[in-house]
Amino acid sequence: MSADLKPVYLLSGTDRPKIEEALRRLRARVGEGGSDVLSAAESSGDDVVASCNAPGLFAIGARAVVVNQVESWKAADAKAVAAYLSDPAPSTVLALVGIGLKKDSPLAKACAKVGELLFYDVPKSKLPTWVAERFRALGAGADRDACRLLVEVVGDNVTELETEIHKLATWAGGDTVDAAAVEALAAGRAEVPIFALTDSWGARDVAAVLQAAESILERPERTRRDEVTRIAARFASHVQTVREIQDLATEGVTPREAASRLRRNPYYVQKLFAQAANFSAEELGSALVRAAALDLAVKGGSRLPTELELDRGLADATLARANS
Repeated sequence: MSADLKPVYLLSGTDRPKIEEALRRLRARVGEGGSDVLSAAESSGDDVVASCNAPGLFAIGARAVVVNQVESWKAADAKAVAAYLSDPAPSTVLALVGIGLKKDSPLAKACAKVGELLFYDVPKSKLPTWVAERFRALGAGADRDACRLLVEVVGDNVTELETEIHKLATWAGGDTVDAAAVEALAAGRAEVPIFALTDSWGARDVAAVLQAAESILERPERTRRDEVTRIAARFASHVQTVREIQDLATEGVTPREAASRLRRNPYYVQKLFAQAANFSAEELGSALVRAAALDLAVKGGSRLPTELELDRGLADATLARANS
């Protein structure tokens, strides 16, 4: 075995792509010895020790034993591996991979004595930067607004972000991915994806608003009643935000200044300014009152079916007649 290879590596963290890359490098360095891949959900600590001590069928030199899902192991499993690491097989590299592992756990302490801990975490505040780096690694480009918006749309699950990054990079075909592409193509997972609904409301297109609401209700992740409640709450919040943006615009605040003040995506704030411009102050006030009434109605304040209340409320708030 190469002198610079450790007997064991413990890999964990939220940055799954980096973990996969570390495993690829390990397999490349092991070379012809090959690797065995096990799951801790199916293999005990004793099973893994036996695999480490058994020579591979075609082993030439070093070999790797990769064990996934080690977070599922019990104390006895970790103890068996710790005992093995006191006298590891000289030609075997053990790679233990898990989610949410702690550096002060018994397993991590045992690994640290003779091996290396590789923890790859992405702080939530650094996710847009991480997204930009992943685009560059794929030979693609994405502007800052696109990276920030992708995190807003998809959420902080880096595996899901990686999937969307690959999709967008392939679609772009070498061009720079912008925020408009993210909004059009990225699959929303962070929350109820109501960009289509709020954009249609901002354009004052009643038919498009109702169609967007129905599309959201057809998503299988939640019950239609739960989705109605979430749509109403987020719609009321959006109208309130647009009202605040309209007040800022009246004060002479620019979209870029507002984005900095509100700590929001500049592209998103620019859209809010455009939406606010489509309503008079009286109309927007009427829309806000109607959105609040809708939120109350779908939470038990009305005897009418919640979906009927949703359609009526959205239509009224989009028309936003100042005398309603």
